[in-house]
Formats: sequence, C-alpha cells, structure tokens
Amino acid sequence: MSHGDRVEELPPGFHAICETPSAPLAGMADEGRGFYGLQFHPEVTHTRQGRRIIERFLFEICGCDARWTTGQIIQDSIAQLRRQVGQGRVVLGLSGGVDSSVVAALLHEAVGDQLTCVFVDNGLLRLHEGDQVMATFAQHMGVKVIRVDAEARFLDALRDVSDPEQKRKIIAGCSSRSSRRRRRGLRTPTSSRRAPSTRRHRVGGARSGKAHVIKSHHNVGGLPERMKLALVEPLRELFKDEVRKIGVELGLPYEMVYRHPFPAPASACGSSAR
Repeated sequence: MSHGDRVEELPPGFHAICETPSAPLAGMADEGRGFYGLQFHPEVTHTRQGRRIIERFLFEICGCDARWTTGQIIQDSIAQLRRQVGQGRVVLGLSGGVDSSVVAALLHEAVGDQLTCVFVDNGLLRLHEGDQVMATFAQHMGVKVIRVDAEARFLDALRDVSDPEQKRKIIAGCSSRSSRRRRRGLRTPTSSRRAPSTRRHRVGGARSGKAHVIKSHHNVGGLPERMKLALVEPLRELFKDEVRKIGVELGLPYEMVYRHPFPAPASACGSSAR
C-alpha cells in the first residue's frame, strides 16, 4: 500500500481476505451476503494478478458475461451512428491523434462518403506528421480529408506568448476558426452532424465542473448555437485503452495507435513560440 490511511476495524459479518504491513485490513468479505471491499487498486500495474482479481469478481462472483468486447463495441457503435446520421453528413475535426483517428475510422466504416474530415495543420505536429495523416486516411483508407495549412496563423498568434493557459485559449480559438472557415464551403445541410473525439475522462471532467483544469484546448462542452450542428460522440463512454484496441481492430496502423502521445497544443504550451 502506498498511502497511509487504513481501516482499523471490520464491520460485523466481515473477515479479512488480504493484508499488507501498512494496512492489516486491505480487503474484506462477507461471503454470505456477497459483499466485498478492497482498499488497494487491482487495476493498476503494481498489483500482481490484479486482472485475475477483477475477472474473478466479475465472472465468478457476480456472474457477468464477457460480452463487452472490442468487436461488439464496434458493431454497436456503427449501428448507432447509422441511426443517428441517417442520410445526413458528418464533419470531423481530424487532428491525427489517437482519439480523432479512431473516430474517423469508425465513422468511415459506418457512413462512408457521408463523412468529411477537416485536418488543420497547425505547425505544432511531429516532423512530417501532416503528410502521414493524409497518407493514412485520404490515400489508403479513402476518407475525404480537407487539409488546412494554418501554420503561419498559429505561430503568429502564439508569438511571444509565455503563459500556458493563454496559449491554450489561443490554440483553441485558432483551431475553431480554421475549421469553421473550411466548413463554410462544405454546404452542409441542416441534418449534418459534428463528431468531436471526446472520451470518458474528458466527459467526466465536464460533468464535474472541472473540465477547465484538464485541457482548455479540448472542446467537450457542446457547440455554439450558431453552428446549427448536432453532436455525434462514438467514444463518449470509452477509455484510452479501449480506444486503442478499437483502432487496431478497425485497421489503423499499430504504430500510430500505440505510439507515445504527442499533444501538439500541450507541447506548444511548454515553451515560448518564436
């Protein structure tokens, strides 16, 4: 146990099932009523056989079925997206990161040519990453991707700015304006949808009222009314590890889905742009 708080006394009917030198009651059980409690975290890598603990609880004690598979998630998501979109069109802001890439692949599988991606090349990406994004989606997968060269706009706006939070807001504003300018030329009908690459931890931040301290350059709070677009959020209930597995199963390159994160806006916030 890496924390100092601990349980000193068991409730009636419980017995200890595990202990550590710093926490003599690290786990407890009331087998008759099917109540169990753990103070440690079985899901972290430091817990030996943590996966086995979770599997035993879910499948042997609770009697759950292992139907929450990546294949099933993909099938359910595709069916839901087709119901939501119908004959309309979808506009996705494609950053080239894991989340937006998986959303693009999932939407392309679901609605095909009804999807248009807008890739804003902000000049803050990895070397040649813009070309790689276009090669992966436009050339190999046949996704319609519009590339916006906005490097000069972003770097000019960030020039001599040193405050990280100010940078985040500048980046968010530039991204929104760049995407909006391109979307104006798409002539999207009123039945169009916008697909943000929002995942569970960001949604949780928005619900808790603490989203502003997570990442200001992520837009998870809805859309301005003037945009007249409804939201499609296929990753809303998923965590990063699930998103990665889905990406591989959809055919995205493993090295893209599992590469070390490189959040361009966050990297720009770490030093002054000149």
